[in-house]
Amino acid sequence: MHSPARRTLLSAGVAASLLPLRSAWAAGPLKIGFVFLGPVGDTGWTYQHDLGRRELEKNLGAQVSVRTVPDTNEGPDSERVARELSADGCQLIFGASFGYMKPMLTVANDNPGVQYLIASGYQTAKNFGGYNARWHEGGYLAGIVAGRTTRSNIIGLVGAHPVPDVMWYLNAFALGARSVNPKAMVHVVFVNSWFDPPKERDAAVALMNQGADVLTHFTDTPAVTTAAEARGVGAISFHSDMRSHAPRNYLTGVTHHWGGFYTRVAHEVMAGSWKPGLYLGGIGDGVVKMAPMGPRVPKDVAELVQAKERDIASGKLQVFAGPIKDQKGAVRVAAGARIADADLGRMDWFAEGVVGGSR
Repeated sequence: MHSPARRTLLSAGVAASLLPLRSAWAAGPLKIGFVFLGPVGDTGWTYQHDLGRRELEKNLGAQVSVRTVPDTNEGPDSERVARELSADGCQLIFGASFGYMKPMLTVANDNPGVQYLIASGYQTAKNFGGYNARWHEGGYLAGIVAGRTTRSNIIGLVGAHPVPDVMWYLNAFALGARSVNPKAMVHVVFVNSWFDPPKERDAAVALMNQGADVLTHFTDTPAVTTAAEARGVGAISFHSDMRSHAPRNYLTGVTHHWGGFYTRVAHEVMAGSWKPGLYLGGIGDGVVKMAPMGPRVPKDVAELVQAKERDIASGKLQVFAGPIKDQKGAVRVAAGARIADADLGRMDWFAEGVVGGSR
C-alpha cells in the first residue's frame, strides 16, 4: 500500500481555493472517485483517507460529486474499478493504495482526460501523480516517547512489509528512541499484510513475551494497540488516534490528514491548473500530526516532543541527518549529510538499534 513520494506541493491555505469555479468548470460538479483497499471502519489508513474525502466534500460542497468504492483489492480488481469510475464520468480519481499504481496507470493511459493520483505512488504521467506522507517525522517523535517511557529498553514494532515506507518509519522511530535513550532497542516483526488483525495481535504478543514494554506498529488496525492495553504495555498507534482502544496505556500516535491536499487537487483540476507530480506532506504541512499524549507520558517528555516537533516543522531538525549507522555498524549517512526525499524510496536497511527485520 505504501511506497515513496518525493515532492512537496505549495502549502498555501485552502481558504482561497474554496471560491466557486463555475466559469472554469461550467459542465457541472467535478465528479471525483475514491478507491479504498479496505473497509472504512473507525481507525486506520482507509479511515484517515475517508476523513480527507469528507473534508473535501465539506469544503467544496455542490462543486463536487463524490463516489467512494471501498474493499477494492490491488491488481485486476482495482483496474476494473478505475475503468468503471472513468466510464461513469469521474474526472479525478484517487487510489488510496500503493498496489493500485500500475493497474491505474494502465487505465490513465487509456483515459487522458481523467486525472489519477495514487497514495504512496511514485510514478508520474501526463494525467497521473502520487502522494505520500513524511512518516519518519512522526516516527522520530513517537520514538522519543518510547525511549523515555520504556523501562525494559525493549520496544516492539509490528510492521506490515519491509518496504521503504515502513522502513523509514521504523528507522526514524529507532533514531528518536535512541536519541534520548541509547540503550533502547527496537524489535520488529513483519506480518506480511497491511490488514490482518489476528496476525498483528499475534506479533504484538510475541514481542511482549520478549520483554517489550512499549509497542507501536505500521499496520492498518488497532490490533496492536488493544493487545498492548490488555497486557498493561504502553501503546503508540499509527495512522489514527486510537486512545479509545487503550484508555489506560495509550502514549500517543502518529496520524495523517488529507483533507487539505484533496481539496487543493480538486480545486486545481477544476481550474485547469493541476500538474502531475509527487507530493510529500509532513508536520510542517499539517499532513502528519501527533495524537495527544496519554496519561502515562510525563510532562517533561510531552514538552520535549513539542519542542522537537517545532524544530522539524521549521526544518531545524532533519530526521535523517548523519551520522547514521545501520544495524551491522556500517555508516549509511555520513556526518554532515542527510537523506534526500528522492532517496527515501531506496531505503532497504535497518538502523542501528533495530533487532530483527531481515528482508
